Amino acid sequence: MASLQAASIGWPAVPGIPTTPVVKRVIRLDVPVDKYPNYNFVGRILGPRGNSLKRVEAMTECRVYIRGKGSVKDSLKEEKLKDKPGYEHLNEPLHVLVEAEFPENIINARLDHAMTILESLLRPVDESLDHYKKQQLRELAMLNGTLREESPSMSPSMSPSMSPFNSAGMKRAKTGR
Repeated sequence: MASLQAASIGWPAVPGIPTTPVVKRVIRLDVPVDKYPNYNFVGRILGPRGNSLKRVEAMTECRVYIRGKGSVKDSLKEEKLKDKPGYEHLNEPLHVLVEAEFPENIINARLDHAMTILESLLRPVDESLDHYKKQQLRELAMLNGTLREESPSMSPSMSPSMSPFNSAGMKRAKTGR
């Protein structure tokens, strides 16, 4: 990639290292709102304060866009925007666009990785079995400062060693008491 950047600013490419052309691709993934009209797909993809979407983008180095009817939180605002330039996608069903710009030999792997993650998020799960949603709710409580730690006896599904907040091995400071 360094030789591509060097060539674009007038420096010669490094001899012996072949440069593959950088390509841009966009893949569309339809959201199954017709099959599951009451499922919150947008919230599942975005996560608390958009953090889940940011993580997908960071892991895959692809841009992810939620587009189509239902992609704007305020339905009244969506109605006003849908006929304006740049908002034509609001007349289409809800979908996700995954965009990548990489050398030709890398781009398909990145897009496939992003699609695999997003397809798993778009598969509705029974709420009692949805560990991903539980993680998101826990993260939201942490962000809001309302997280209450459960004792290990109350939560058999999560052992204390698995908790990122495990204080085992930490000793209390001596206070003279």
